[in-house]
Formats: sequence, structure tokens, C-alpha cells
Amino acid sequence: MFKDQRLAVVYPVIQAFKRTITEDPLNRTGNWVGPDICSYTGFYCDSPPDNESAVAVAGIDFNGFLLAAPTLEGFVDNLPDLAIFHANSNRFFGSVPDVSKLRYFYELDISNNGFSGTFPTTVMGVKDLSFLDIRFNSFAGGVPPEIFNQELEVLFINNNDFTAKLPENFGSTPVLYLTLANNRLTGPIPRSIRNLNSTLVEVLLLNNKLSGCLPYELGFLKELRVFDVEINLLTGPLPISLSCLEKIELLNFANNLLYWEVPEELCALPNLVNLSLSDNFFTKVGPACRKLIKNGVLELRQNCIPGLPDQKSLQECAEFYVKYIRSCPDPESYKVIPCRENAPRNHHLEGSKTMTKTRKAPVTYKTLSRHKF
Repeated sequence: MFKDQRLAVVYPVIQAFKRTITEDPLNRTGNWVGPDICSYTGFYCDSPPDNESAVAVAGIDFNGFLLAAPTLEGFVDNLPDLAIFHANSNRFFGSVPDVSKLRYFYELDISNNGFSGTFPTTVMGVKDLSFLDIRFNSFAGGVPPEIFNQELEVLFINNNDFTAKLPENFGSTPVLYLTLANNRLTGPIPRSIRNLNSTLVEVLLLNNKLSGCLPYELGFLKELRVFDVEINLLTGPLPISLSCLEKIELLNFANNLLYWEVPEELCALPNLVNLSLSDNFFTKVGPACRKLIKNGVLELRQNCIPGLPDQKSLQECAEFYVKYIRSCPDPESYKVIPCRENAPRNHHLEGSKTMTKTRKAPVTYKTLSRHKF
């Protein structure tokens, strides 16, 4: 009755899982009946790599199904040919299934569910995992350094309750899109971030408790287009190495403890759409930066810059500079421009080419919404 023996094997697994479902308001499981598993809503069949003439359940997409079940264990981990499992916006609970034994598996999305406990370490045994999305759950504790040793392209762990420091091997994974926002991560941004120089496109670290000075190594991220560390405890000056981010479109350092002058070299970047430095303690801007203020690209509200509107009080600025100024490690590096070796500091400050409209919305910002993007 089944198109392939591989479908016959997973049929009882699917039916057993169906019996555990306690809520199905959209009746997505209504056609999970009979031997034609490939026509079940949410199930996708394909030929597995080991046998091109075979038919197997290769993908599952339950995004937005609003299903409720006490666990996914015994279901996902018992589908031997499964490569992709997406289940955004459901009410699944319990432990994350051990997908490390699924030989073809490479994408896991269990975002916006009811999972809790520590980081699901079973995913670290998945050799080919390239997409991991566990955002909007209740995971807590540390983020295991081992996850940054995997060959991931996408890592979304935002909107949980992760604590602890970013590990030193933070830059060991060739990730393209990275969102760690809205957790309670601490410590400095590791200098190993420079190792992502040929891959990292977008990174969101906003609304954590990151501290310390910005690493000079940020200037090596030549593919970077979006970098957001708003609402943290980062301090020190802006490294002039940021002027090497020639593809950058959005930079957000708002609501931190950054100070001194805004580098003119930064304001001369050619593709900036938005540079937000609001609610810091900067004291000086030059002509190129003032041009960006006029064009609506640069935001500098609530700083300590004489002559600009909506600044902090003189008392607040003075107290900050007396109490909180500390030397950053390797202070000379803040004057170095790695992409302009031996170039003078004020080389090529023609002013930024401003955009008349924003480009395609960044992928990472869509992860700040609970639902599928």
C-alpha cells in the first residue's frame, strides 16, 4: 500500500505522534490518514542521497500550525531520512529531540514554542547542521562554546534567557546571519570575531549586558552589512578600523557607554543607511558626520556634543568623564585602519554617499518577531 518501504517504516511513528497532539485548531492533521504520507499537510518527500529511486520523508514544515503536544521526542528523532524540521509558532514542549543520529539532517527550527531548560546540546552532534533557530523559547544558562565550532550558516538564539560570557571561540563558525539579541549575555565581544571576515553578513547583539571596549578586529568584517549592539554596557571610543566596513549599511551603537569623538572616517563609509550613536557620551563630530546628521543618516541624540540639540546635561557628562573613563586594551589599535595600511588617519574623507531609500530589509531583524519570517 505504500510507495516505498521507507514510508511504511515511518507511518506508525507519524500516527503515534498524531495521537499525542492535544490541540489542532486549524485541523492541519485532518488528512494524516492512509498510506499516502507524501500528501499529508506539512510533510515533504524526496529521494534520499543513498538511493535516488527511493521515496522518503525528507522535510517537515509545521510553521504556524498552532499544534500543541507535550513532546517531539519519539517523532522527529525516529524519522531516519529527515533533513529539515521547521516548527515555528506551535506549542511543543519537553526536551529537544536528539537529531544527531539522523544522517541527512541539516536544518532545525523550533522557534516560538514552549521549550525550556539549558541549551539543547544534542544539536551539536549534527555534523552537517547549517541552520539552527531556537529563538522565542525559555532556554537559559550558558551558550556552549562547541556550537561555534560547527559549520553553521544561520544561528538564531535570540529572545531566550541565556547568560554567561560569549566564548573565546565566538569567531570559529562560518556563520552568515547571527542573532543573539534579547538575552542576558555578558562580557566583551571576543576578538576572534575577526575570523568571520569572509562570511558574517548580519549580527544582532542588542539588549544584552555585553561590556568592555569594542575590539579593533571589527574592522576586518569585510562582508558585514548589519551590526547592532544597542542597549548594552559597551564602553571606550569607536575604533577607526570600523571605517573598513565598506559594505556596512546599518550600524547601531545606541544606549551604551561609548565616548570621545565620532571618527570622521566612519562617517565617510559609502553605503551607510543608518548610523545610530544615540544615548552615549560622545563629545565631538566633524564635517563628514555633520553632513550625515543633516541627511538623517546619523543619530546623535543624548550625547555630550556642544551645539547639537537634545543632548545630555553638562552635569551628567562631567560626572561620566570623571567616574567612568577607563583605558581600553591596546589603545593604539583604535587609531589603526587595517584596510589602509600605512595610510594617514585623515585619508579620503569626502563624506558618505547617502541612500535615498533603504535596501531590502535585513534578514536578522525579522528574527525579532516571533513568527516565521
